[in-house]
Amino acid sequence: MSEKPKLNKQGLLKAYRIFRFIRPYRWSFILGMLCLVISSSMFMIFPAAAGEMANTAIGKGKWSLDVGDFGLLFLVILVIQGLLSYFRTIYFARVSEYGIADVRKALYQKLISQDLVFFESQRVGELTSRLTADVEQLQNAFSITLAEFIRQIVILVLGVFIIAYLAPHLSLIMLLTFPVIVVSSVLFGKYIRTLSKKRQDALAETNIIVEESFQAFSIVKAFTNELYETKRFGKSIEQMVGISMNYARMRGLFFIFIITVLFGGLFFILWRGALLVQSGEMEAGDLFSFIIYTGIIGGAIAGIGNLYSTLAGSIGATERIQDILDRNDEIDIDQYQEDHYIKLEGKVEFKNVHFSYPSRNDVKVLNDISFVVNKGERIALVGQSGAGKSTIAQLVMRFYDTNQGEILVDGKNVHEYDLWSFRRNIAIVPQDVILFGGTIRENIMYGKPEASESELLDAAEKSNSIEFIQGFPDGFDTVVGERGIKLSGGQKQRIAIARAILRDPSILILDEATSSLDSESEKLVQDALEKLMRNRTSIIIAHRLSTIRDADRIYVLKDGKIAESGNHQLLINIQDGIYKNLVNLQMDSSQIHAN
Repeated sequence: MSEKPKLNKQGLLKAYRIFRFIRPYRWSFILGMLCLVISSSMFMIFPAAAGEMANTAIGKGKWSLDVGDFGLLFLVILVIQGLLSYFRTIYFARVSEYGIADVRKALYQKLISQDLVFFESQRVGELTSRLTADVEQLQNAFSITLAEFIRQIVILVLGVFIIAYLAPHLSLIMLLTFPVIVVSSVLFGKYIRTLSKKRQDALAETNIIVEESFQAFSIVKAFTNELYETKRFGKSIEQMVGISMNYARMRGLFFIFIITVLFGGLFFILWRGALLVQSGEMEAGDLFSFIIYTGIIGGAIAGIGNLYSTLAGSIGATERIQDILDRNDEIDIDQYQEDHYIKLEGKVEFKNVHFSYPSRNDVKVLNDISFVVNKGERIALVGQSGAGKSTIAQLVMRFYDTNQGEILVDGKNVHEYDLWSFRRNIAIVPQDVILFGGTIRENIMYGKPEASESELLDAAEKSNSIEFIQGFPDGFDTVVGERGIKLSGGQKQRIAIARAILRDPSILILDEATSSLDSESEKLVQDALEKLMRNRTSIIIAHRLSTIRDADRIYVLKDGKIAESGNHQLLINIQDGIYKNLVNLQMDSSQIHAN
């Protein structure tokens, strides 16, 4: 749970910086504010005009107007106020819609530009909540809350001046209640803001549950945990409802307090005003106007207290958004330029590399790893799970930095390359292929979005995908479904290979690319992989003998170290060797399955 936001100078300064997104639309903001102030000021004419109309009706009017003229005055004010309200709404809508759209884009760009460590330390549902709930709260502040807050302040200030002019004695009595109401409003507002934040966090927790269960939907089904997930979600919802009800009760108590004080004061002022009218010190119409102004001012005070808590909650949301926007990028998207792209030869060298994951520094994953992969060579990494095979692939892609040692590509430390240009030279075909929910065309083109139709067809041909793609009624425009659910494992794997072919990488990483396929699919995928690996530096992580036996060198990892190295023929002849044992186990397993 994120830390409770505090309304202090530092928080306000941080929140103020969000106004840079409003700066391009500042004239709309200024015009909207101008319409708001004029409209609110004109609204304050109504009570005075109503009281003066009553005075005129009994022959004691001070304005040079007949009773009939007041009808026209009210009509003119209403029409002008209606027009001002319309333009105010349009101007503020322009500011909030366009400004918040810019906030959303900037926030998403900042999130998508973070490194892998950031996403490992965050939950997807919580980040989604930042993009949805927090930004929505900010939008409401810009489009509704802020304007209403300023309107109430204008009404309050003008109202105080008007009643002080109309009836100094009565206004003094009324104003004596101000400190109590304002202080109480602020205190209530702070407490309500705390409850609002707890409710927001509880809502984020429910979003996380939904996100996780939907992402792992097949696992939920496989383990028949629909009831478990339903109960988990229900418990989270109940907790949120409990917080929400407490929030509602506190707001209710706040309203009880305000209404009691306001109406108590209103009736007392009405009684005192009646005595003044009876003694001839005040006109009945003026008392009527004074009572209306008192009610309006009281409503403004109550509104300010409520709006204050809402704005404070919005400031908390703004702080959380700003914290993300202030983070450093792993890749500066704004600096993407095709002319900075460099084509690497593909020679990879590890020199005495030591590594531990940032989330568990106490566990050493790689310990003094050194090897060289020359341009166009194929190496295979084998070993038990947790030996460090995938970690080596992640270090090649610069998902993490080494603790000690260095990684060289084409003789230069990887940190000397621009990260975006560097990664453009790498493609990966993983075991668990992740496809987007769009079309086959979109998923293949993900490897090179600017590719031509002929390049797309060539990639599909080389990956042995063209036949099954053309077998679909919609061909390349076939929608694959969420995470490619409508395709088989072999089809998804070949789409991933087509994506990698289209990228035309210098360095290719195959991470258990055929381990979960049947024999027929494996043959098609293996043939596609052979075409893909041709003349490319390839790092193969695999268990299956068919995938690794033709590698130029095989590195056997054990406990984060290279225990054995050599080609297949050399390693298979090592008596009691780790590699030989792995091959024998695999062959025994194959014979069991065959029988």
